Amino acid sequence: MSQTNLQEKLPQPIERGPKVEASKEEQHTVEYSLLRAVVLILTCTMAMVLNIANSTMVSIALPIIGHDLNIPSERLQWLVSAYSLTSGCFLVFFGRLADLYGRKRVFVAGSLWLAVFSLGLGFANDEITLDILRGFQGIGAAATIPSSVGIIAGAFPPSRMRSFALATFSAGAPMGAAIGMILGGVLTQLTAQTWRSVFWLAAGLSAATTVLGMFSIDADLPSTEKDTRVDWLGALLVTAGLVLIVFVLSEGEIAGWKTPYIIALLIVGVICMVLFVLWEHYLEHVHENHSEEALNSRWTPPPLMKTSIWGRAKGKFAAAMLIAFLNWSAFLAWQFWVQIWYWQLYYQDYLNLSPILTMVRLLPMFVTGILCNFAIALSIGRVSLVVIIVLGTLLTGTASLLFALINPSSPYWAFGFPAAVIVVFGADFVFASGTIFVAKISLPHEQSLTGALFNTMTQIGTAFGLTISTIVYDRVVARDESSIDSHSATLKGYKAAQWTAFGFAMLSAVLATMFLRGVGIVGYSKHSVIQDEEKAAREKEQHESALSLDAPTIVS
Repeated sequence: MSQTNLQEKLPQPIERGPKVEASKEEQHTVEYSLLRAVVLILTCTMAMVLNIANSTMVSIALPIIGHDLNIPSERLQWLVSAYSLTSGCFLVFFGRLADLYGRKRVFVAGSLWLAVFSLGLGFANDEITLDILRGFQGIGAAATIPSSVGIIAGAFPPSRMRSFALATFSAGAPMGAAIGMILGGVLTQLTAQTWRSVFWLAAGLSAATTVLGMFSIDADLPSTEKDTRVDWLGALLVTAGLVLIVFVLSEGEIAGWKTPYIIALLIVGVICMVLFVLWEHYLEHVHENHSEEALNSRWTPPPLMKTSIWGRAKGKFAAAMLIAFLNWSAFLAWQFWVQIWYWQLYYQDYLNLSPILTMVRLLPMFVTGILCNFAIALSIGRVSLVVIIVLGTLLTGTASLLFALINPSSPYWAFGFPAAVIVVFGADFVFASGTIFVAKISLPHEQSLTGALFNTMTQIGTAFGLTISTIVYDRVVARDESSIDSHSATLKGYKAAQWTAFGFAMLSAVLATMFLRGVGIVGYSKHSVIQDEEKAAREKEQHESALSLDAPTIVS
């Protein structure tokens, strides 16, 4: 394809910010000192670390919380689910707000919100207060994650630095899981305040992130989009639909899938999502046709999410989303059942280890998270996307396979250590390379929204993976506990859940092999080099309208 034809086919958006040429944007990036760039990247990464750690730290503290506040064990999981509901289901809404009204504003406000409600959780004295505050706490995380993606993409033009920054940000997810488990175990066991200190630590870290964000992130540029109205109906439909679906996935196995309210909520949730897609398609059609009457109507704001975005790069955008969904289903299912296996069955029941010594055996996840960041940064500009993602899904699956085959009498080094090492590589290879890929085929004014979509898919994948693996576990235990002792039946259930996670990972590997072939290399091998096609698009997008076409720069 010739250079001229390629430029004509690229989507041409109206970019936020002043009307400057691409060369000036490059100069702006060069002005970042190494120290300032590092602080900016770490600030955004801290948002991801806190997002995940706020789940894993609380998971560890659940038994003590239940004992102190007399919360029945069957309702304890809502302390985790309430956070996951809001942090996952508000991502798309806040992603659009960040793109429209300023990523720094949304990031700082979200971090401050997170700090305030984390602090309040440390003083809660009853179950209802905890559940409500956990839900509000999750809203803060939903604001910081998509705005972080947009901040990084806006601060660093396509280059090795952007790849490194997004890889570091993505590494915050497995690192947050490891840090949360380690600190949660230490604080719960060693501090006088036990579980309350977990929330106070989260509050302090969130406050520090707020301050860092205020000083390290550039001021938001005024929007030059002609229509900055918010699609409130679309926001309501997608948020309500996601909340109901994730709620049903979390509650269905507990309440029973035939329970009337579970069936009703699932139907309503699906209807909301279908209406959301139809509404967004209608708004996109209206704005593409430039009907003056429709454009001036208060009922037809710009779409919250263009439905054509899912066909970007010849459908590979949608494929990347589905692969991330399945791999995250595998990773979080592995993590959930490993927590139960390590803490309740093997290390504490079999070996009588304390929570701290149990956490020490998960330290490799933290170290691997750091190493994985460097591996992605070095390989993303040299190795094709399909190789990285397939390798990541295979590593995730191997970790699940190790625990599906584990022998309780085997030493830690035989199964536990290798699984803790490779699972982080598996998760981060998919998450980091997927984030970089999505950022590459997204227009500058879409970065927070597409980042939100990617993270939403992983959040839904989390709920889906836990639900399906729990169903498998329950069915296996119910089938076998009448013929063998309960301890052995439980062990078989744990292994069956890990086989389920293995299946998710292998399916994602197959999909990656089938649908991501031809993508090629999505990173950059030279610092601060912008591809000619992307540079041409940046120069033209200052004055031309956005078009919903494929971005073919990385697809052969």
